[in-house]
Amino acid sequence: MRAVPVPAIAGAYLFEPTPHVDERGFFSRTFDREVVRSAGIDPDSFAQDSLSRSTKGVVRGMHLRSGAGEAKLVRCSYGEVFDVVVDLRPGSPTYRNQEYFELSGRTQVSLYIPAGCAHGFQALTDPADVSYRIDRPHEKSEDVTIAFDDPELAIPWPVPITLISERDKQAPTLAEALKMSR
Repeated sequence: MRAVPVPAIAGAYLFEPTPHVDERGFFSRTFDREVVRSAGIDPDSFAQDSLSRSTKGVVRGMHLRSGAGEAKLVRCSYGEVFDVVVDLRPGSPTYRNQEYFELSGRTQVSLYIPAGCAHGFQALTDPADVSYRIDRPHEKSEDVTIAFDDPELAIPWPVPITLISERDKQAPTLAEALKMSR
């Protein structure tokens, strides 16, 4: 496994495993504390693991947390997703940058998203399972949602959108969300 910095988002990393493939399928290490530590991330900082399953076309996001924020390690464990990260940390050298990734159960690549970045994804397969490892317990009162279809973000969702939660449908634009957080 190796850690690869994401230049467009300061502090973000892709963790690329080395799958071992044979006639039975594959075996892949999906987390290695020493590789995570070598990237400057405390492997013991993660507090919760979660899993979402989505059908093709579902969009989840764009989400982040207020207060201390929330760092995430995400991986598509089955299927494929189009994953989006937007840096919303005012002091960051990559503030307002966006980056897109295709995460897949075939590769088992994990993406580390620093606290203060908005995150969302669209399922490209039916189903698509996404595993999340977050650095602090979820606190609903700190949830921030930004409109997935905000023209300022202009996210190029690759397949027709089939389903979105009510929360995501009613989310404010990026400009409105930034005003509310001040």
